[in-house]
Amino acid sequence: MIPLFRQLVLPEWRHHPWRLAVAVLSVALGVALAFSVQLINRSALDEFANAARAAAGEPDVSLRSPAQGALEDAWFERVALSPLVQAASPVLEIDAAALDAAGQRLSLKLLGVDALRVAPLGAALMPVPIKGSSLTAVLEPDAVFLNAAALQRLHLSPGDTLTLQWGLQKLPLRIQGTVTAGGAPLAVMDLSAAQARFASGKLSRVDIRLAGGADARALRQALQLPDGLQLAEPQAAAQKVSDLSRAYRVNLTVLALVALFVGGFLVFSVLALSVAQRTPQLALLGVLGLSAHQRRGLVLAESAAIGALGSVLGLALGTALAAGALRWLAGDLGGGYFPGIAPRLQFSVPAALVFGALGVVAALAGGWWPARLAQQMAPAQAIKGLGGSVPAAPAWRAPALLALGGLMALAPPVAGLPLPAYVSVALLLLGGIACVPAAVALLLARLQPRSALPLLAVQRARHEQHAASVAMAGVVSSLALAVALTVMVASFRNGVAQWLDAVLPADLYVRSGTQGQGDTAFLPPEFVTAAARVQGVARADGLRVRPLQLDPARPTVSLVARPLADASRDLPMLGRPLPPQGTLPAVYVSEAMVDLYGARPGTTLKLPLGGAQPVQVQVLGVWRDYARQFGAVAMELRDYRRLTGDARVNDLALWLAPDASADAVQERLRALSPEAGLLEFALPTQIRGISLGIFDRSFAVTYYLQAVAIGIGLFGIAASFSAQVMARRREFGLLAHLGFTKRQVVAVVGGEGAAWTAAGALVGLGLGLLVSVVLVKVVNPQSFHWTMELLLPWSRLGALCAAVVAAGTLTAAFSARAAAGRDAVLAVKEDW
Repeated sequence: MIPLFRQLVLPEWRHHPWRLAVAVLSVALGVALAFSVQLINRSALDEFANAARAAAGEPDVSLRSPAQGALEDAWFERVALSPLVQAASPVLEIDAAALDAAGQRLSLKLLGVDALRVAPLGAALMPVPIKGSSLTAVLEPDAVFLNAAALQRLHLSPGDTLTLQWGLQKLPLRIQGTVTAGGAPLAVMDLSAAQARFASGKLSRVDIRLAGGADARALRQALQLPDGLQLAEPQAAAQKVSDLSRAYRVNLTVLALVALFVGGFLVFSVLALSVAQRTPQLALLGVLGLSAHQRRGLVLAESAAIGALGSVLGLALGTALAAGALRWLAGDLGGGYFPGIAPRLQFSVPAALVFGALGVVAALAGGWWPARLAQQMAPAQAIKGLGGSVPAAPAWRAPALLALGGLMALAPPVAGLPLPAYVSVALLLLGGIACVPAAVALLLARLQPRSALPLLAVQRARHEQHAASVAMAGVVSSLALAVALTVMVASFRNGVAQWLDAVLPADLYVRSGTQGQGDTAFLPPEFVTAAARVQGVARADGLRVRPLQLDPARPTVSLVARPLADASRDLPMLGRPLPPQGTLPAVYVSEAMVDLYGARPGTTLKLPLGGAQPVQVQVLGVWRDYARQFGAVAMELRDYRRLTGDARVNDLALWLAPDASADAVQERLRALSPEAGLLEFALPTQIRGISLGIFDRSFAVTYYLQAVAIGIGLFGIAASFSAQVMARRREFGLLAHLGFTKRQVVAVVGGEGAAWTAAGALVGLGLGLLVSVVLVKVVNPQSFHWTMELLLPWSRLGALCAAVVAAGTLTAAFSARAAAGRDAVLAVKEDW
């Protein structure tokens, strides 16, 4: 086999290096995109998990309250005195907003620790005072200790002043040293000082080192823990981070593998052309004794070599892409799951082997059909240019694949991921490609041209309709994927735009911080009261958002407390809400709450709002929320304040008087704040524009993949038609002897190309619409727990199909020019 490879394949590669380069690059591109996504997400996830472990210390277990900062001090005493506990360390976690020299906010995790107890359980959190400071510096009420990431991001040094935001005021703290904890920006201060300064007499957790022979179950029984308190292992935090971004990472990887999938069709087209050009050589070797299995093995060896070369190049390119993305994008690929993280590239040998193998498999899959054609070749007839037709596929194959794809779309997710839906998309694509011959026959059935050239083109297209599957495979797959992605993105964008219109009813919005800063960046009650009385303000509604841990094994849920006089008007409800029943507080949940917690209308939930016992509430309706993937619970603001006593506000919505100026109202509101620079204002149109701009940037990769897919599909047409016309040189020579000019021969092939690409475009459009239904109605709800209405942008879809038909027709005509010259005339003599 190796001598044959050297004598047949290598000369072909040297004679047509561009063809080899295109095939190798198609595999390399798919491998590079998928491998880079894997490296970026793996590096960011590892760095985020390391940061979580650094902030959590190294305890055996941690006692936590579902509501952050709501653990009573008395629990620390009970834990520390237990004979099952060797050491215990109390910790208060605060999501703070720090201000750099330019006044820009930075999310900062602030930990209050007991310096006398933290070392055995979290050595990285032990404060290290600067030289010259007193031994009691760690106990000073205004002393704070920063890790390297915080010092770097804030452009500060030990001895400088750290400025934190507390409501609408600035809180200065002295940087008295450092901590060795890695990961995201982190600050540590004395526990008592943190409790006093941030109005909290409670804890977030108690880190525990168990005594010899003890376990968490025995400790839970000994402490008689209520249902609301949780004993969690340190690995749970890292696992929750992984679960938080898992669906996002998997969908990105699958999206990147689209290029590899379409690249397999390009390998198929290139090898089909190569086999067609080497048919006389293969036929002669067959007559001389080369077996059918050896011919197949030769083509498969060529495809494996292409896959290996493409994989090696793709792994190198993917590593470079990942390194650049981590440097410039800080590991955040648009999902927002890794804020504040600047990870370093972590190369993974197992991942490289897996994605390298995928490249080889994709190339082998692309070479399977040309290898089968080489195997089924009749050498004696092939030498004379006969027996080159493509065998027809069984009639049942296409409907069977489509039906099976539809059934897979109805299957439930596996391990929380839409894996059956991905299989459904692949089966639909294969079934659609198998439908191309029938589509060609249906399209040409009513065509009855009278002139010679159109008649010849139509009859040829009818006769070779099964060969259309070979020529149109790349077009159908790439166009279907492009249509599906176009419909999905358009539907999602339209859904987000309508959702923004529903959740932004006010004229002006005010806030003092962003997500992850709510413990210190808030609007105090006195400011909210004064803002409602400002001249030009007709109405002011506050919004309070805070995280709740309903399940220790899942990410936190967002509690949204806001005025809800009429839920159907104030929230984007899905259906009519139930009327209030009984005395339980009413809440309205997002779609994710229904999927993850079974919180359907009419059921009850227990919300850990910080009291001794969870508060039982009644679910009255479901609303659509595109901002919080893992669930949100909306509650009447008055009920929330009555149950918790928390009067803070994160955002303030203002309705202005008819003759009021938004700019004038902003100036009056700034005058109410002791630090006007801590207020942020935004109009609904600004928020909408910024949100949709972020959406468009996040989905920019899909437009790139659409262009790549269409380009690969069109090149597949060129390669396939080149293979077809190369095998038809004798036919063109005979037409030339009969008086056809070169232009007329090219017109015949162009007509065939128009018929085939029109059929391929119709199949690709219909198939793309089917795939888009799976993406919009199955993949998105199963991955991200939200639904949207299907929107069909017909103008863009029509332009896309028209461009494919025009490009396919021109490509087919251009491919016929080389085979319709003098060589075609001379080829007729080969039979004489």
